[in-house]
Amino acid sequence: MNPSDPSSGGPPIIFDSARRATRLARSFGRFAGADFLHRRAAENAVASLEATLRDFPVAVDLSAHPSPFAELLTQSIAAHRVGLPRSMAGGAAAPGATSLPIADGSADLVVSLMTLHWANDLPGALAQIRRALKPDGLFLGTLLGAGTLKELRAVLTEAELSERGGAQARISPFADGYDGAALLQRAGFALPVSDVDRLTVTYPDLSALIRDLRSMGETNVLAGVIRPLNRSILLRAAVLYGQRHGDAEGRIPATFEIVNLAGWAPHERQPRPLPRGSAQTRLADALGVIEHKPGR
Repeated sequence: MNPSDPSSGGPPIIFDSARRATRLARSFGRFAGADFLHRRAAENAVASLEATLRDFPVAVDLSAHPSPFAELLTQSIAAHRVGLPRSMAGGAAAPGATSLPIADGSADLVVSLMTLHWANDLPGALAQIRRALKPDGLFLGTLLGAGTLKELRAVLTEAELSERGGAQARISPFADGYDGAALLQRAGFALPVSDVDRLTVTYPDLSALIRDLRSMGETNVLAGVIRPLNRSILLRAAVLYGQRHGDAEGRIPATFEIVNLAGWAPHERQPRPLPRGSAQTRLADALGVIEHKPGR
């Protein structure tokens, strides 16, 4: 059965997991110089734990680059409430591709930062995480959102069309951040929360942006045969980037969206919405306004 064939019933193969693992491995030696996105995601996750007055004795970290979260957690007031996170970075190159090496119902906390946007089956990966949690266990995750690298996506496409007469996809099809809560609900999480953290990073030129992406392990790993970009395409893209988005000093912006996700494994003690029609106070009374009947 071919997993990339929709008739097989499996998810489409969007990313090449072997290529992803290779790019990720190459990034480790340079990651410290370009860890700002992962550090920001880790800051958000640690802030959520600080605001959650619960103990999480068994914690698992599925982040491809776990060091920012581990470092910030040790400096946090929440450190004494969270067990030493067990890192599974080695298996995070293709989230959702295989079963998680975590027993169902065994973790109080699962963290996955800046990794899930590489999942071929994002709902399936989230469902695996939910099953790994104990009842009332917490999941904290981040992934890159749809607005990420929108400037780069546009200029690369235009440059390749101009130079070759056709263009391949070069930037991942990131998820829409506004779908985050729905994705968590679909995976079976209770009390889902999602928000989007947008930031713009300024670079001296296109080469500097590409160096950072390589250092993060965030370069193109889309499935299929990828025709390399030649020098003329990259030069054309750099010119277009500067013309469309550059400032007076020639610096260029790059947009990133970090989608923050939080959800709980269901438990009977969690709050639930009241049954429809059970309210004891009219909304008009609570707001101090006069209610008008339809047609008046």
